[in-house]
Amino acid sequence: MTPPHPAPSLGRVALLGVGLIGSSLARVLRREGMASSIVANARTQATRDKVMELGLADAVFADPAEAADGADVIVLCTPLGAYVDLVTAIAPRLKPGAIVTDVGSVKHAVVRELAPLIPAGVHLVPAHPVAGTEHSGPEAGFADLFQGRWCILTPEQGTDAAATAKIAAMWKRAGSLVEIMDARHHDLVLAVTSHLPHLIAFNIVGVAADLELVTESEVIKYSAGGFRDFTRIAASDPVMWRDIFLANREAVLEMLGRFNEDLARLQRAIRWGDGETLRDLFTRTRRIRREIVDAGQANSGKP
Repeated sequence: MTPPHPAPSLGRVALLGVGLIGSSLARVLRREGMASSIVANARTQATRDKVMELGLADAVFADPAEAADGADVIVLCTPLGAYVDLVTAIAPRLKPGAIVTDVGSVKHAVVRELAPLIPAGVHLVPAHPVAGTEHSGPEAGFADLFQGRWCILTPEQGTDAAATAKIAAMWKRAGSLVEIMDARHHDLVLAVTSHLPHLIAFNIVGVAADLELVTESEVIKYSAGGFRDFTRIAASDPVMWRDIFLANREAVLEMLGRFNEDLARLQRAIRWGDGETLRDLFTRTRRIRREIVDAGQANSGKP
């Protein structure tokens, strides 16, 4: 049966990093026949062996430059902190017309730091698939991870339109809804919708673990639904989230300041028995939750 839209021809695709996002994208590329070949880069021999065992790539290399050599599309799928070293290593091997893209949760820092490293004739199209779970590694990926999720592209003005269109087509074929956005605006939006909630989750789980009057076993044994949700978020990759907060520090700090102001207002409402303020907030947040559900963005994306 002929698919409704032909799969984009991406040529040779190099995935630098094969964790949750990279391995999920590899599965999509296989399923949709979008790449003539898939090569990968992974630091450890155990990961390289697992990638080949799972059939995620045709070849996997310890050296990112070998993976990038001759590739038409290079996707950075590592934590943000590794990007500069990766692009520095692969730059001499990038062929004219190649596209460098990524999957990172921060975009302005990517544009600022990587654009000067990209050789002339090579196109940089930063991307952020807004999807994930708390799991990591090649085994954690699944082809439907991006289905119905947004993928935000943040190319700079003057970026080759055909290159942007090719990366947009790739993510659409993966099932994503694609949006083009300014990199700084992306970082502000994600600071609200993702980065600050993760910071709060890390902190709340840390507070519970540090309480002297409540034992760790009690925290685990009596966890109610809300706390279980926080622990799921707080189980996310610590290296990835360290890099996200450092790369997006300005937007996160701005949102954290606003959060602290609103939290202080709630503290006063509870102290003074101001039920009206509490009810108004809870009513507004309940409506927002319903809108998220109606938009189809409520589930975790797990299979």
